[in-house]
Parts: sequence; structure tokens; C-alpha cells
Amino acid sequence: MKLLDNKTVLITGASRGIGKSIAKVLSQNGANIAFTYNSSLKLAKELEENISKSGVKCKSYQSDASNFSHCEELVKQVLSDFSSIDILINNAGITKDNLLMRMSENDFDKVIEVNLKSVFNMVKSCQTVFLKQRFGSIINISSVVGLKGNAGQSNYAASKAGIIGFSKSIALELGSRNIR
Repeated sequence: MKLLDNKTVLITGASRGIGKSIAKVLSQNGANIAFTYNSSLKLAKELEENISKSGVKCKSYQSDASNFSHCEELVKQVLSDFSSIDILINNAGITKDNLLMRMSENDFDKVIEVNLKSVFNMVKSCQTVFLKQRFGSIINISSVVGLKGNAGQSNYAASKAGIIGFSKSIALELGSRNIR
């Protein structure tokens, strides 16, 4: 028996990078994997095929995590396909680095929407599922940049600092309900 046998993990932004590595490791430990991608269909299908070969269920979903209604629909679809969601991993993220004096409002807003608002969207969409199940785990991927800042990354640093604060607050709200 493996640690995550028969558990379903929903990971945002997993067609490459950190999310892809998370999906691979969790599937090796028995987890069924539902993951999102925004535009990398080829990479998503390759990962889906690779993970499925290991004997667990894996499905990719094209989704915009910064859009609340997309997140609600995603959760409904994953529940239909997998019957449960045990673990949510918020990994979707982008960078649009520039010095503040050269950063556009659009670049600032887009990073906040994808990196921070997506965490709200996904947690809010999964919260009811976890409350009904009386358990669930939420993992929000942040960065040390959210603690210390970084020149040319004020938008990214703000988004990651926001994730840290959001995570602390929802832990206080949901922890007593066996949602960690």
C-alpha cells in the first residue's frame, strides 16, 4: 500500500515545472491526479499519458485559474470524473518582471490575478467539497520572494506575500474542521 492510494489530488498549473514534478511524485505514491494547464496542450497530454502508465488515473483540464466560474466548473468536472478531491495544490503562477517605473498596470494586475486570485478561486470552489467530506488538504505554492521581496518583481512579490497571508487566514478558518 502506498501513502496516497485512492486519494485524488487536484493541481493547478501542472503541465510543466514545479507542478509537473509534484504530479509525478504524488502519482508515484499512489495518488490519482487531476491537473490544469492554460495553454500547453501538448505538454499536458504528454504528462497525462506518462502518469497514466503508472497505474493511477490522470486527467488534464484546460482552465484559467484566475477566472472564478472556470474554477467552479473545474471542480464540478473533477468530481464527476474522480468522485472526490482529497488534496488541492494551488501552483498556477506567472511572472511579468520589470522595474516598477516600467511596469504596466496590466502586468501588475495579471500577476495578481493568476498567482493570488486563483488561490482564492480554487480554495473557495473546493471548500464546500472538503466541508462535506469532513476532511481535505490545501497546499498553496508561494515563494521566499513573498517574504523578502525582489527588485523588478513587485507584482510577483506582492502576489506571493498575499498567498502566505491568505494561507494563514484560511488555516484558522478551516483547521478546526479537519481541513489543513
